Amino acid sequence: MSKIYVVGIGPGAYDQMTGRAIRALNESDVIIGYTVYVDLVKEYFAGKEFMTTPMKKEVDRCVLAFEEAKKGKTVSMICSGDAGVYGMAGLMYEVGENYPDVELNIIPGVTAATGGAAVLGAPLIHDFCLISLSDLLTPWEKIEARLLAAAQADFVVCLYNPSSRKRKDYLQKACDLMMKYKSPDTVCGTVAQIAREGETAQVMTLRELRDTEVDMFTTVFVGNSQTKNIDGKMVTPRGYKNV
Repeated sequence: MSKIYVVGIGPGAYDQMTGRAIRALNESDVIIGYTVYVDLVKEYFAGKEFMTTPMKKEVDRCVLAFEEAKKGKTVSMICSGDAGVYGMAGLMYEVGENYPDVELNIIPGVTAATGGAAVLGAPLIHDFCLISLSDLLTPWEKIEARLLAAAQADFVVCLYNPSSRKRKDYLQKACDLMMKYKSPDTVCGTVAQIAREGETAQVMTLRELRDTEVDMFTTVFVGNSQTKNIDGKMVTPRGYKNV
């Protein structure tokens, strides 16, 4: 049976890829992905055949992977972070219904939430949720409802895709919504270019976050009512000291 690995390559640095991900890419004849992600791994896997498609060509990318696998090649479809978190794993299974003779193997990776959390300190120690602010595939009304529900439930909230050229005010809107239930003094943090050149991190209040400029390469962390700033690190206690 032909084989495709769907590989989470982590935030970008080779040393943040899992050993299993590295083995899968080494075993592959072809590595396929979004152009930016292929550029991140190319230098480490010389001699492989690389194929790319641009943004908004995700279905074409999946079909390409299956067609290459049908030729008897071992293929890796790569995604940044984890392939099952805003990645290609689900779409690969959907497209794969038309290719019953191709086996899928999902290889997990370090997603931006955990990679960024390690840079900031320990913001995700208690219950948290991930919400993407991109309304390309999800209506804003649904994103708004999720933000309000997460804030009301006092989750730590990790925001992916917080801003773009067309969505410059989305983080501001998200902060305004969450401040209906969260204090403006809630401890928050941002990490840009996680594990890549130019990585930067900031810890601030929710009030300050509202007016902070971010981009698509920034991951945003909004604390819960217990989150603290400890010597410049964002820390959410789990309650061990109270046991």
